[in-house]
Amino acid sequence: MIEVDGVGRSFTVGRRRARRTVHAVRDLSFTIEAGEFVGCLGPNGAGKSTTIKMLTGILAPTSGRLRVAGFDPTRRRTALARRIGVVFGQRTTLWWDLPLRDSFQLIRHLYNVDQKVFRARLGALTDLLGLDEFMGTPVRQLSLGQRVRGDITAALLHDPAVLVLDEPTIGLDVVSKVALRDFLRALNAERGTTVLLTTHDLGDVEKLCRRVMLIDHGSLAFDGTLDDLRATVPDERSIEDVVARLYTEGAAPSPPS
Repeated sequence: MIEVDGVGRSFTVGRRRARRTVHAVRDLSFTIEAGEFVGCLGPNGAGKSTTIKMLTGILAPTSGRLRVAGFDPTRRRTALARRIGVVFGQRTTLWWDLPLRDSFQLIRHLYNVDQKVFRARLGALTDLLGLDEFMGTPVRQLSLGQRVRGDITAALLHDPAVLVLDEPTIGLDVVSKVALRDFLRALNAERGTTVLLTTHDLGDVEKLCRRVMLIDHGSLAFDGTLDDLRATVPDERSIEDVVARLYTEGAAPSPPS
């Protein structure tokens, strides 16, 4: 479902003689099969968000090759938009001054979703995510947890094959996190939606992801199961300790044989 082959992304920063090249992503390669739920970890500035922006067509890679749901994200961005859903935890795709239900109606028109299908899908998502009590509330008046549930719904109204989540639980309280995790777990298990999750919340990873990728300095430092990740630092007891150690020491070593 997602193919990344030798991808790099560089930026030129500064002015005139002080200009320099920053390599945000370097020779990154991985594949994600249909139906996988994959967590992507990495310290701030590691290249996670740049990778997400290339996968969704917001940025074009400097080198290498990308395919998401069979499309080149940069060249076929409109076609790809019909196959993926994207949620950025710190940004919203909803209309700030409109009631939540009106935002959903606009999204229906943007994706040309049949009215009958839309009603059934929205009804199911409303029940699962508990949206009914604030459907008439303007987005700007929603709490963070309510707004994130609205963004998740908006990303799924056109029934995408791939869901990309960038820090979806940031700032959420414990109850909202549990509800969102339960929903995402069911979505992946029951509908087979492929999910790529980038997060600093290791609780999300432990509760949801069967596979973990660690990006460090723009390169893939680790790709495997949580047990494999723990095995890279066998003297640590928690996944938080393991990841903290790897962030400090750099790229993850191979698990012991």
